[in-house]
Amino acid sequence: MMIKKIFCLEILPKCTICSYNLTSHYVSPGMSHSKRKLLQSLMGPYGPLSVSYNGKTCILFKAKRLAIRYRNHTFIDLTERVFNPNSPVDTKGSVCTKEKATLSLRFGDVEDLRGLVIRLQMSNTFYEAAGQNWFTLDSVHIHYNWTQEATFNASEVYAPATSSYHCQHVSSLHKYDTLLVPSSHTDTSANWHITFTDFQIQAFNVQSDKFASASDCATFLTPAILMGLVTSLILLLVLAYALHMVVHLKHIDRYEEHKATVYFPRSPEAELPDKNSL
Repeated sequence: MMIKKIFCLEILPKCTICSYNLTSHYVSPGMSHSKRKLLQSLMGPYGPLSVSYNGKTCILFKAKRLAIRYRNHTFIDLTERVFNPNSPVDTKGSVCTKEKATLSLRFGDVEDLRGLVIRLQMSNTFYEAAGQNWFTLDSVHIHYNWTQEATFNASEVYAPATSSYHCQHVSSLHKYDTLLVPSSHTDTSANWHITFTDFQIQAFNVQSDKFASASDCATFLTPAILMGLVTSLILLLVLAYALHMVVHLKHIDRYEEHKATVYFPRSPEAELPDKNSL
């Protein structure tokens, strides 16, 4: 791909708008990995990964970033390996039924890891109380070095079966609410971290190879909203107290205006003339 012109307009100290004039979509075979990633960022994120089973699309999966890390090592970014249409990931191990679905992402050898495979296990269950089916991401598995496995429970990732599920972060990291919980602290799961950024998935009732309306993981009571509600409550209490004091002062003024004049009668002795004055 060749970039003919770049127009940039700085509108804020840390915000710049750039307009790119792209003249072709050809990528040189000898182009470096860093240049390909730059051009990828210019073209935007990849489209969703579509998985078919028995000739029918049964799973749609999308993430802006997929990264894994072992202990304190650096994160391994697997995004391009999953969504790059020129070298798609191997999904032959994926399976779909009416009640169960497995998304298998087979990467092969990645850096020091041999035979790396990530599997997402999902289920479709009918709940009588809700009167409908819900699909759940039951677990996420990392298989590596052929015999090793790390498992994460994901029971908080769920949505109606007629919808897709979306969340900004589905991760094992505490700063992202830990939707992926290590199944056991005695095995290797506690040594692994996995993070999906801008995660969206649909495993049942896929129509026209497009995501259905998304059920988002964002809760109503976020910290910012909660602080706003508490502040509003305090202000309402102060306002109510101020109104109460104003009404009370008006009541005192009315009482003073209508208060009867006190009359003190004079004694008979006071009305008689003074004998000394005669």
